[in-house]
Amino acid sequence: MENSKKPAIRFAGFAEAWEQRKLSEMADIVGGGTPSTSNPEYWDGEIDWYAPAEMEGQRYATGSVRKITELGLQKSSATMLPAGKTVLFTSRAGIGKMAILQRSAATNQGFQSIVLKDGYNPYFIYSMGSQIKEKAESVASGSTFLEISGKMLGNLVLSIPNEAEQSRIADYFRNIDNLITLHQRKCDRLQNVKKSMLEKMFPKNGCSVPEIRFAGFTEAWEQRKLGEVAKYRNGKAHENDISEDGKYFVVNSKFVSTDGKVKKFSNQQIEPLYKGELAFVLSDVPNGRAIARTFLVDKDDKYSLNQRIAGITPLDKTDSYFLHILMNRHPYFLRFDDGAKQTNLSVNDVMEFETYYPSFDEQAKIGVYFLTLDNLITLHQRELEKLKNIKKSMLEKMFV
Repeated sequence: MENSKKPAIRFAGFAEAWEQRKLSEMADIVGGGTPSTSNPEYWDGEIDWYAPAEMEGQRYATGSVRKITELGLQKSSATMLPAGKTVLFTSRAGIGKMAILQRSAATNQGFQSIVLKDGYNPYFIYSMGSQIKEKAESVASGSTFLEISGKMLGNLVLSIPNEAEQSRIADYFRNIDNLITLHQRKCDRLQNVKKSMLEKMFPKNGCSVPEIRFAGFTEAWEQRKLGEVAKYRNGKAHENDISEDGKYFVVNSKFVSTDGKVKKFSNQQIEPLYKGELAFVLSDVPNGRAIARTFLVDKDDKYSLNQRIAGITPLDKTDSYFLHILMNRHPYFLRFDDGAKQTNLSVNDVMEFETYYPSFDEQAKIGVYFLTLDNLITLHQRELEKLKNIKKSMLEKMFV
C-alpha cells in the first residue's frame, strides 16, 4: 500500500508519512459469546462479562455488571481478553462503542474486540473511534441486519504513524478527555446539589417552612397566589417580523427551553421584556420539556416576547431570581399535561398558582444562592463545550 499520507497538524519532530494498514495487521479481532442463561453454574462467578449497553460513555472498562464462572466461559464461544491492550468494540446494533479494557475479561457476542499487537497504542486506537465507527457502519450498511463481523472489522484500512507519534497523540487526547471528564463530574455534582437544595430550601407539601434555611430567618412562609406577587401579560406573534440580522431576540418556547441556544431575531420589539421579568412557556406538545420553563430577563432593550409565552413581572417585595427558581417546571403546572394532547396553560391557570413565600430578604438570599449555583454550572458547561469543540477540531486535524 502507498505510504503517502500525513495529518494537517503534528507534534514537532515527526515528519514521516503515516502508513496505511488493515486493522487485522495491527490486532487480533476476537468475538464474544454467551453461555446458557438457564444454567446457574455458568453465572455469578468472578469473570467480567461485558454487554454492549455497558459501553455507553465509557473510556475504560473496569468491571462488568454481570459475571460468569470459569465453566461458563468454557461453555461459550467467548475467550479471555488481555487487559491494557484490548479495545472493546460493539459490532451489532449501536456499532462502534469503544472502551479500553482495564482488567482481563470476556464479552458477549455483541462485540468484535481489538486485541492490539506490540507497537500499537490502545488509547491512540480508541481516539480513532469515530473514524473506525464510520468505516465500520459503511461496510455493514449493505447487510439486512446491521452487524460487522470480525473479518469485516479486520479489513478496515487505517492510516497509522510510528509508535512514538502514536504515544504523543494518545497522551494529548487522554489529557483532553481527562479535562472533559473533570468538568462533566463537577457539572453533574453541582446539578445534584441544586436538585437537592431545591427540595430542601422550599417547603414540602403541607409545610410552611423549608427543611434548610439561612441563619436569622425563623418566620413561617406565607401562602400566596401568583396574582398577589406578580403581574401577567401575553406575548405577541412575530412570524412576519423574523429577520436573521434583527436586533432583538424573539423569546419563544425553543429559546426558553434551550436556555437561549436556539435563537430567532426581529427588528421590531413587538412586546418588550424588561430586566428582572420572567418569560414563561404556556404551550407545549404532550409530555414536552418546554412547558412551564422560565427564562429570567437580564437586560432591557434586548428581548421581544412571542405568543404563547407569558411575561411575568414580579411586584415589589418579590425577588426575581427566587420567583424564577420557584416557577420553573413546578409540579403545579406540569399536572396540566395529561400526556395525550397539547398543553395550553391559561392566564387563570398561571395566576391561580398558590404556594409559600418567605420575606423579601429571605427570598433575596435564596435567589443569590441559586444564582451562584447556576453561574457555576454555566461556567463548567461552557468549559465542557469548549473542550469538546477543541477535541472535535483536533480529531479532524491530527489524524489522516
